[in-house]
Amino acid sequence: MKMKTMKICFKCKKEKPIWKNHLGKKYCKYCWMSNLSLKKDVKQKRIKNFSDKKLKETREYSKLRKIYLDKHPMCEASIHNCSLKASEIHHIKGRGSNYLLCEEWMAVCRNCHTWIENNPIEATSKGFRKSKIK
Repeated sequence: MKMKTMKICFKCKKEKPIWKNHLGKKYCKYCWMSNLSLKKDVKQKRIKNFSDKKLKETREYSKLRKIYLDKHPMCEASIHNCSLKASEIHHIKGRGSNYLLCEEWMAVCRNCHTWIENNPIEATSKGFRKSKIK
């Protein structure tokens, strides 16, 4: 087991193993944990919800989705408890690289979309799902 070198803590002025070096000042574990004001000096960078690329892609998708649903107002699946009015876009080959490909979209109602997602084998046999690989 490696022994930590003993140094003088900036706050308690005692020779202890150093826990944190903050702005060139060295602190033992007890002093660092007990002084919350030291931790407030450390600014944390907020993580973005979306990358700039994903945000741009999402904005483009919203525009295309609206146009597609205007052109296809009726549910194209009409399977399980269909409400007939399309309100969602189903991505036949999944989203990923096919996210903005309108050729791989299908206008569906909420009930049909849920059925397609919950019954992948039957949906594939009816042509509502396709492999992402092909």
